[in-house]
Amino acid sequence: MTQIAIVGAGGAGAAAAYALEQRDRDVSITVLEKSGGVCGRAATRRRDELTYDYGANYVKDADERVTELLTKTLETEGLVDISEPIWTFDGDGSISEGRDADEHKWTYREGLTQIAKRLFARTEANVHRRTRVKRVSCDDSAGSDGDSPEWRLEDDDGKTWGPFDRLLLTPPAPQTAELLRAAEWGDRDLLRERLAGAIDDVPYRSIWTGIFHYPFELEVPYYALVNTDKNHEIGWLAREECKPGHVPDGESVLVVQANHEWSLEHFDDPPAETLAELAALTADLLEDDRLADPDWTDHQGWRYAQPDDGVDLEPLRRAEREGLYCLGDWVVGEGRLHAALRSGLECGDRISLE
Repeated sequence: MTQIAIVGAGGAGAAAAYALEQRDRDVSITVLEKSGGVCGRAATRRRDELTYDYGANYVKDADERVTELLTKTLETEGLVDISEPIWTFDGDGSISEGRDADEHKWTYREGLTQIAKRLFARTEANVHRRTRVKRVSCDDSAGSDGDSPEWRLEDDDGKTWGPFDRLLLTPPAPQTAELLRAAEWGDRDLLRERLAGAIDDVPYRSIWTGIFHYPFELEVPYYALVNTDKNHEIGWLAREECKPGHVPDGESVLVVQANHEWSLEHFDDPPAETLAELAALTADLLEDDRLADPDWTDHQGWRYAQPDDGVDLEPLRRAEREGLYCLGDWVVGEGRLHAALRSGLECGDRISLE
């Protein structure tokens, strides 16, 4: 039986586990996830009767295989489609009817984390949450499949996991590069440095997100606004009440994501101050003074929110011959949930076809 380790239980890791077990039942999969949940930056929180997606806002129909997975393969109960359009605004705050090119904008009544939950439910993978991997090591002697090296992992508590015949790394590119640079990899120093260097070159955007609740419903014709010229402090604003089952009637929840520069400037500021400033910017953009005073707030700083480019695939493919795989939206170069899912599915396919 092939022993496989997946670092990270996000969309890519969940899709890889699913693809591996669909193609080959003779695998044993161990997933180590640093947080208490699954689905990574496609994150959902709940408060009383409210549900809100505070990372990725939805998954779009930009990939046929992912679309088939969501609408035909996995259970569709609770899958909902956002019908309201996306409009645009510029650096001056001028709002225009938008560029809503997404035919479908899917989430679930229970939130986007349902994607990873439903994928893992189709597998026998052992998912260990709140388990942060701090060190990777490789033994050049043959693994249990008689072909590849043996991989081991050490977590923050000093526990060693393994050996594994295949190791799949799914964290954002900077964190993956950090793991690799500290890895013990026998005489593969040159490959390790080339791989880590290529991954380090992937540029990332940071996003500071504010969540604002109001005891009234906004009367606007759009689901979300996106800043197209990158010259406004706000990059994205979305209305969770447009998602069926998320927000009770007569209430509003806004998910407001600041642009990269503003997010970096305020990333380590006191959250209460940052939320107040972001709420004021929201009120100004929508020309509604009530929005400067939400009745409750939440927030999340995403240090590595979205990759702005892909990675040189040559060192990644070379590493795969040693049993090491990198996957995620940054491998594709598109910071979208469908890209992470597709990356995981394709990685699982490649391993199963070896």
